[in-house]
Amino acid sequence: MKIEQIYTGCLAQGAYYIESNGEAVVIDPLREVKPYMERAAQDNAKIKYVLETHFHADFVSGHLDLAKNTGAEIVYGPNAKTGFKAHIATDGEILKVGNISIKVLHTPGHTMESTCYLLLDENGKETAIFSGDTLFIGDVGRPDLAQKSDLTMADLAGHLYDSLRNKIMTLPDDVTVYPAHGAGSACGKNMSKETVSTIGAQKANNYALRSDMTKAEFVHEVTDGLMAPPKYFPENVRLNKEGYASFEEVMKRSAQALSPRAFEEAVNATGALMLDVRHESVFYKGFIPNSIFIGLGGQFAPWVGALVADVNTPLALIVEPGREEEAITRLSRVGFDNVVGYLEGGFEAWKNAGMEVDCLNSVEANELAEELKNYSPDHVLDVRKPGEFAAEHIKDAESVPLDFINDYMNDLDRQKKYFVHCAGGYRSMIAASILKSRGFENIVDVKGGFKAIQLSGKFDTTDYVCPNMLKRQKEKEVSA
Repeated sequence: MKIEQIYTGCLAQGAYYIESNGEAVVIDPLREVKPYMERAAQDNAKIKYVLETHFHADFVSGHLDLAKNTGAEIVYGPNAKTGFKAHIATDGEILKVGNISIKVLHTPGHTMESTCYLLLDENGKETAIFSGDTLFIGDVGRPDLAQKSDLTMADLAGHLYDSLRNKIMTLPDDVTVYPAHGAGSACGKNMSKETVSTIGAQKANNYALRSDMTKAEFVHEVTDGLMAPPKYFPENVRLNKEGYASFEEVMKRSAQALSPRAFEEAVNATGALMLDVRHESVFYKGFIPNSIFIGLGGQFAPWVGALVADVNTPLALIVEPGREEEAITRLSRVGFDNVVGYLEGGFEAWKNAGMEVDCLNSVEANELAEELKNYSPDHVLDVRKPGEFAAEHIKDAESVPLDFINDYMNDLDRQKKYFVHCAGGYRSMIAASILKSRGFENIVDVKGGFKAIQLSGKFDTTDYVCPNMLKRQKEKEVSA
């Protein structure tokens, strides 16, 4: 028996390959399925099942392409309704794979079709559980992604409480836990960086699995402090339920090399968003006017989904030569299939063709301290998450979380000079590029972010309350 976790850091996502005696299963595969097929070929194994723990919201699964290419059967748990052929398993059903068995455990809560898969070894011993978004390491799945008119977030959290206590916590302590996500995923709020654990360790350390926790306490703790989910989530759920174009088809039509003139014409003809995916250290020195930076070096695909929102948006890519296929692949993982092409030769080709270029100003932390002698601290935009800001920030800085920067546009003054920072420099460059494209001309990025600000020793960074955050909280309370 072989168990292999195939972890993708950009999405903080874990897929799984299990093989026994010439038969294999793949759990929660990514959109591009060739690596799974190659892995099975190495073992001279046939992929028998593609097991889905639920309808994913944060990425487009590869279940359809994998089933089409291998003849494997797609399996979902109870309550799942698909637009394609799939086996809807019953709770407790046993799936045979070589010399091992996989037991279906229906665990509603994250979504109503959420299902875990319990692996029984050759001797029938409960060995590992593939917990999807039901149980993470240090956390559990958020219960607000599958709300219906007759099913509230609290209702879902209540289902999750019962699932965990009746199906998960009753398992032996030595059962290995393999979740679908780790730290960085928007499917939970406090996940560990670890990607493997045991039932015993989670019962001892996971706040949501405390033995003395009442259902009411669980519902409160699991739902408290949840940030709004990224806007692209519903469309990814729809694609996973109803189907989508094959990855090969998407790659074929998207990988169109365009000369600078053809690139410009394609953007004008389609209204495409120009997406520059180079490193932030080179982007600010020169870029195509009105292009948006979201670099491949960070959590690229989730940020595209969070900030662009509509997966049908036409995209024109500015990529470092040689990384075009990578960019298209990672966009397809979150359902962004409408790439009209990429700039052949990258930004250098654009510049060498004499086309118009723009740039962003940037300052070191020490320079920021000097600059702020002439400006009040409310000229500083901190684009980190609210929790990061609440822990420590420059006194009187404005909290404008990157996740929701589009919601803050009307609160900002286009005539004002703003210094933008995050934790290390990636998110602030995204924010600065968005602001610049929206007509904010006096935007300055702070190199090295808050880490550099702290190391400079020139700023008061205690945990002051931000008036802007208080205003937003009051608006939220009133609307609720």
